[in-house]
Amino acid sequence: MYRTRITATGGYLPERALTNYDLEKMMDTSDEWIYKRTGIKERHIAADNQVTSDLACEASKIALKRAGITADKLDMIIVGTCTPDMTLPATALHLQRKLGAGKSGCAAVDMNAACSGFLYSMSTANAYIKSGYAKTILVVGAELLTRIVNWDDRSTAVIFGDGAGAAILTQDSGSRGIMESELHADGDYAYLMIAPGNGTFRAPAGNYTKIHMEGHDTFKIAVRHLEDVSRSVLKKAGVRSEEINVVIPHQANVRIIEAVVKRLDIPIEKCVLTVDHHGNTAGASIPLALNEAVETGKISEGDMVLLNAFGAGITWGSMLVKW
Repeated sequence: MYRTRITATGGYLPERALTNYDLEKMMDTSDEWIYKRTGIKERHIAADNQVTSDLACEASKIALKRAGITADKLDMIIVGTCTPDMTLPATALHLQRKLGAGKSGCAAVDMNAACSGFLYSMSTANAYIKSGYAKTILVVGAELLTRIVNWDDRSTAVIFGDGAGAAILTQDSGSRGIMESELHADGDYAYLMIAPGNGTFRAPAGNYTKIHMEGHDTFKIAVRHLEDVSRSVLKKAGVRSEEINVVIPHQANVRIIEAVVKRLDIPIEKCVLTVDHHGNTAGASIPLALNEAVETGKISEGDMVLLNAFGAGITWGSMLVKW
């Protein structure tokens, strides 16, 4: 049976960084208040002339170069995003065009699972590769969340940032690659985080169309589900928590991350933490953190890498990768 291996990664953050001190000048908040509750110090903001596919394109170019392939060799492009360029066509089509792969005819599609979008996209790509349908897939998590935040709401405006991360997935017959993955969703909790603008739901005008989140309820549910799904993936793979070398969690809130790894009996030192300088970039947070771990040498060949994410919907999932 084939296994799906991550052969290269890439990441991109917009040039402009917005610090907590910058936010102090914009709203009733403080660096101390933000950092204590989220662990965030700064986040990146896309330029006015940038759209989500632009961020995705920059991250993808880096991943493709590192993989030593050109975009016309891809069998598929999957973009995990909840902030698409437009309602249609899919952001993946805009990315395909910008990478110069339009004439290749490779499949291209978006997946919206909010902050779990990259894991959903990775799991989908894994299924295509293991089935033999595809051999090389570009998976991207890209978000431009600062366009849909309510800048008058300090409970959410201070959290989110923009960015993109990419991974090249290839078919491999060896022992390295994706070992197990698991995805879940529960629409009964859809109210916990919504952004009703740009859909067919007729939302009142103004800030109602922006992101709204029930943070306290989300925290409790996220910790429980992330622990359960991570344990399930480890059990299916026959791997003990003490065998995990690196954890790449969704970078939503440092308190959630700390609570989950504590329950899993994994030292916090094994976690890749980027939330302090990325903020919450939703579907882009895991690939950005993964790319940073690769670039800084935190991940080595043979390492057991645990990924987990929780997002609006609610959606959640986990994946175990042998690097």
